[in-house]
Amino acid sequence: MGKESVAYAPPHPAPLPPNGAERGIPPALETRGLDKSFGALAVTHAVDFRLERGARHALIGPNGAGKTTFVNLVTGALRPSAGAIFLDGADITPLSQDRRVKLGIARTYQINTLFRGLSVLENVCLAIGERLGLGGRLFRPVGLRRDVIEAAYALLERLRLAEDAGRLVRELPYGRQRLVEIAVALGLEPKVLLLDEPAAGVPSAESGIIVDVIETLPADLALLIIEHDMELVFRLARRITVLVQGAILVEGTPAEIAADARVREVYLGERTRH
Repeated sequence: MGKESVAYAPPHPAPLPPNGAERGIPPALETRGLDKSFGALAVTHAVDFRLERGARHALIGPNGAGKTTFVNLVTGALRPSAGAIFLDGADITPLSQDRRVKLGIARTYQINTLFRGLSVLENVCLAIGERLGLGGRLFRPVGLRRDVIEAAYALLERLRLAEDAGRLVRELPYGRQRLVEIAVALGLEPKVLLLDEPAAGVPSAESGIIVDVIETLPADLALLIIEHDMELVFRLARRITVLVQGAILVEGTPAEIAADARVREVYLGERTRH
């Protein structure tokens, strides 16, 4: 079955407990009335979105739907034209990308952005060092930062990458490079992790490894997956938001999304047949 099909609806994880709104707890991430325009071109329109703590949430939509723009707004790569963004109930709309990272938002990219000439361990050490505010001090003799190396190695063990710790990133198969990118993001100890097409460019023989690792991420981590591979989406997500032309078309459980005629018509470009 093609990757764009929404008819595929295999068993998915058990429903989460009542969400934060029902318990009076702010979501991990929230946008209210989020708009973005480039001149006369509106690319994001009135997006009200909630990512609950511990969520496994997918954002899908056809090419040009505005998914990457939305992620860029959340991470601070773009400034909204209107609306607000909240992390743990605090307004982060005016904050820089760096500040948002330090507060707990991490992101992976469609095309990985690793330091390919450094080892796997060094890449993760740099992320941990950034979180700890060490900066250039990481390049002092290794023995002075044994705590960072131990933390990085423990993270690689958890993601089944320990055997590659000493290898240069450029020597790894692409699927394992994507795992390293997830390890780097986790080294920042985020509250919210945005996975931008984690299986993009990964051979099908290796994509299962990525899914297995994503399934073992910490339960309290709020995870937003932006993905075109619908089998992956239905396997991982407990909730799905469909974005079309910069606005939310519908949101629901995987079963609800798979059965929604509007999704079949707009997302797949099909006309509902009666």
